[in-house]
Amino acid sequence: MSDKKSKVPGLLITLAVLLIAAGAVFFLTQKNNAQKEKTAAEENVEQIFAVNTTLAVEGQIRDYLYVNGDIVAKEFVDVYPDAAGKITEILVDLGEYVIKDEILAYVDPSRPGMVFSHSPVKSPISGTVTSFPGSKGVTVSQQAPLATIGDLANLQVRTFISERKISHIALGMPAELTFEAYPGETFDASIVELSPVVDPSSRTMEIMLDLTDRDSRIKSGMFSRIKITTSVKNNIVKIPSDCISERFGEKFIFIINSDGTAEKRTVLEGININDVSEIISGLSAGEQVVYQGQSLLDDGVKVKIIKEVTPLSQKNKEEA
Repeated sequence: MSDKKSKVPGLLITLAVLLIAAGAVFFLTQKNNAQKEKTAAEENVEQIFAVNTTLAVEGQIRDYLYVNGDIVAKEFVDVYPDAAGKITEILVDLGEYVIKDEILAYVDPSRPGMVFSHSPVKSPISGTVTSFPGSKGVTVSQQAPLATIGDLANLQVRTFISERKISHIALGMPAELTFEAYPGETFDASIVELSPVVDPSSRTMEIMLDLTDRDSRIKSGMFSRIKITTSVKNNIVKIPSDCISERFGEKFIFIINSDGTAEKRTVLEGININDVSEIISGLSAGEQVVYQGQSLLDDGVKVKIIKEVTPLSQKNKEEA
């Protein structure tokens, strides 16, 4: 009798374990089925990507070359004495305007035991004394200039172009000058002279520019920043460069179709200036291009336009 009673608790424990195991299996099965149903439902929901867009425009694009230069007199002459000796008298001041054949100074060419008349040093041109390094009593020679005379009524801009850029430069190209003395102002100029040689030491070519309009505020010796327009292309299709993606050497964009889907287009890019790209083929003016959010797109996916970015100006970006 006692053996029979002792077997009852064991059976109850076994039964309880089996019931718990069965419940766990049932719970896991239900959870797995629910997960499958959720996954299937999610797969049936079409994914939509958020993007910002802009319009491709037809307009103008320009290429520039930026260099630095100095304002110099268009005509200047170094003045040499006719005889070596000591300066006995200086008749002009630095910055003074002189006329042709005016005497600038006298030089005494006398030597021990020999006395000569003082030799006058004359200006070969009319202009302004831009340099006079000597002083009274200083010995000068015929190999070193005594002074420099410049025609400051006619100024030019002198700059140097690196050898690798000289193919971009031509006579008549327009340029804009800016000066630290006049912030926010620009002065027009154009290329009028090209050196026929390249300096072998600096590998640069000297060019000269004329100011379009004379301005009394511009002085000889001033430093200028120069923006030369090297090419202008009109009636081209252009978009912000950020619209273009590249993968495995292929450049492409995404446009938005009328049904709200993205279409991948391979494009041929031309000039790229200041984050503006010319599109030679693969895009037409007026088409809506994805500007931001294209990294997650694929051909044919649905998109939602969050923002339409203002299109580029039809003129060059810097003229907008």
